[in-house]
Amino acid sequence: MSSPTGTPGTGIDASPAELFGLKGLVRSVRTPEFAGVTFHEVLAKSALNKVPAASSMPFTWTINPYRGCSHACVYCFARSTHRYLDLDSGEDFDRQVIVKVNTPEVLTAEVAKPKWSRELVALGTNTDPYQRAEGRYSLMPGIITALAEHGTPMSVLTKGTLLRRDLPLLARAKEDVDVEISMSIAVYDDALQQTIEPGTPTTTARLATVMAAANLGFKVTVFLMPVMPKLTDSMEHLDTALRAIKEAGASRVVYGALHLRPGAREWFFTWLECEHPELLPRYRRMYAKSSYASKEYRAWLSRRVNPLIDKYDLRGTADDDYPKTKRGDLTRAAAKSSATAQAASLTPPPQEALF
Repeated sequence: MSSPTGTPGTGIDASPAELFGLKGLVRSVRTPEFAGVTFHEVLAKSALNKVPAASSMPFTWTINPYRGCSHACVYCFARSTHRYLDLDSGEDFDRQVIVKVNTPEVLTAEVAKPKWSRELVALGTNTDPYQRAEGRYSLMPGIITALAEHGTPMSVLTKGTLLRRDLPLLARAKEDVDVEISMSIAVYDDALQQTIEPGTPTTTARLATVMAAANLGFKVTVFLMPVMPKLTDSMEHLDTALRAIKEAGASRVVYGALHLRPGAREWFFTWLECEHPELLPRYRRMYAKSSYASKEYRAWLSRRVNPLIDKYDLRGTADDDYPKTKRGDLTRAAAKSSATAQAASLTPPPQEALF
């Protein structure tokens, strides 16, 4: 897809047909503050996405105010979803960000309906609600307020330190509804982190955000995932990670081995060939027949990580790439406590109606 043109910072005057051929597109915007990124502003018809009944996700509803993500994590499982928009799962995913600018207003109307069930709503299950675009559009305060004012519990999973802006609001919401906060921090080597997650805040900044949330009384979960073979699975790296997480005040750790679905696989292998070509044959063998690491590797990783989790008193439910428990088998309390623990590792719910 060719990039639309226009004056940076003023918005691009392009008709919907010129971009996606879909209704709902208001305008496309590029600004100097977000060099190389185009924001496509759309009007959403709905904010709440219902997870299919057959899904193993332990929650029923999600909200994704953004599609695409400037965090640009090369392993991101959500990359393939950009293909639904006739965009590629590589640079387009990183630089062509869809913004559902009316999400708070639409959500407010949806949760105000008498039939709304007030079930847990998960944020951050597909793309990050606190990616850099949120600094421009500020959609999350309205989303949090709408959910809290209508008695709806929520979970937030992010890599974004912009979460700190909304911690006071989330703390107030927690007085009325359950609020779960999880921070994804996979890499504890600064040089590696900046090449594999080039658009994310530093590990140090994310740990500081964990501490800020913990100081407000949140029991923060840290997602130590994905753990990448021969890159982040050494005892030294894992011990450094768990010690730092504990010192930041987190309550528990959830971990999981790297999985590479189509879209993410090709982009990750391209990165690997450039940055660590010596590992490319190993990864091609490991992921030749499946998007998931082998059971043998995951068992090996479990034996390595679990003693460290116990050592630092960060015991949680280990991530399971193949959960056998369906939502119907979970109690309401169990579903709520495990919601964020599985969100990042499972297939995102299909969304036929994007906007």
